[in-house]
Amino acid sequence: MPAANPAGSYATSGGPADPALRRPTPSPRPHAAPVPAPAEQVDGGRPAPAPRSDARADTPAASTRPFAEETVTDAYVSRETESREEDDPPLAMEAMRAVHILNPSGEVTMPRPAHARIICVANQKGGVGKTTTTVNLAVALALHGNRVVVVDLDPQGNASTGLNVPHHAGVPDVYDCLIDNTPLAEVAQAVEGIPNLWCVPATIDLAGAEIELVSVVARESRLARAIAAYPGAYDYVFIDCPPSLGLLTVNALVAAQEVLIPIQCEYYALEGLNQLISNINLVKAHLNPTLDVSTILLTMYDRRTRLADAVEQDVRNHFGDKVLQAVIPRNVRVSEAPSYGQSVMTYDPGSRGATSYFEAAQEIAERAAK
Repeated sequence: MPAANPAGSYATSGGPADPALRRPTPSPRPHAAPVPAPAEQVDGGRPAPAPRSDARADTPAASTRPFAEETVTDAYVSRETESREEDDPPLAMEAMRAVHILNPSGEVTMPRPAHARIICVANQKGGVGKTTTTVNLAVALALHGNRVVVVDLDPQGNASTGLNVPHHAGVPDVYDCLIDNTPLAEVAQAVEGIPNLWCVPATIDLAGAEIELVSVVARESRLARAIAAYPGAYDYVFIDCPPSLGLLTVNALVAAQEVLIPIQCEYYALEGLNQLISNINLVKAHLNPTLDVSTILLTMYDRRTRLADAVEQDVRNHFGDKVLQAVIPRNVRVSEAPSYGQSVMTYDPGSRGATSYFEAAQEIAERAAK
């Protein structure tokens, strides 16, 4: 009897093999007429199924478009989409706002006040936006034809940083004006790239001024004398105060005619507001009868929270028309600008932060004109 071949040899020799191991030979397909490709394709590139031949004539044919295309319409736009459009406006609108804010023509588009306004930006709570408000309002007013002087009275020197003014140790600063009676004109520096804007810087020496002023005669009015002796013509003087109610802040309140209070839309910012108003009333009663709280600016407004709305309503009900209609939202461009030595007005003039500060500056200028 002949030897059995391996299992794989039957497949190549055509000999007898187990039916389970033998592959069936495919039968030839009947020739079918070519089916024309449908006009539209569904997802994945597969042809859409042809309509059944037994479909009734009065039954509308099913659409072959994807489901998403049928359901998405312009009739409804969600709140998220709405805020997204505000955060990221079209490039054309952003460029138009940037040109309007930067005012490259140099025209006087914000009215000048009839007399110089000395505004103290004060709040004893830190982190509410005093320095940011001072810098951006000053730049906005200067870009639109006003002559502005910024006095940095905070030993941290953040306003000097935001305006890119040197304020390292050894630079003449506001400390020399307070302690050594140095004229303010010798200390003020022109801000690069911004016409009609000057800054009186603050160095770390100012940290010891509170102690040194204790023994100085008429210590509360030292800054007022320095500003009064300033020979240059100006429309606005913004005094950036430290986050405290010490002698430096008292000097600013005595020198100023108006007080601008930035209020963060948080509960803690409201908690210390009564103490600030009490101190302002004390200075008004004993040292500066012309002092007045003229402007309240809401900062760091987060429209996604009910707390921000509640704080806004409380402030508007209490202070009335003193609260600006412009509200400063939380915007990352406002926080990024100081790291480049700029204000948000020049760093990203088309951003929401720049637009809001521009509207606030315009409102302040128009109120003075009225």
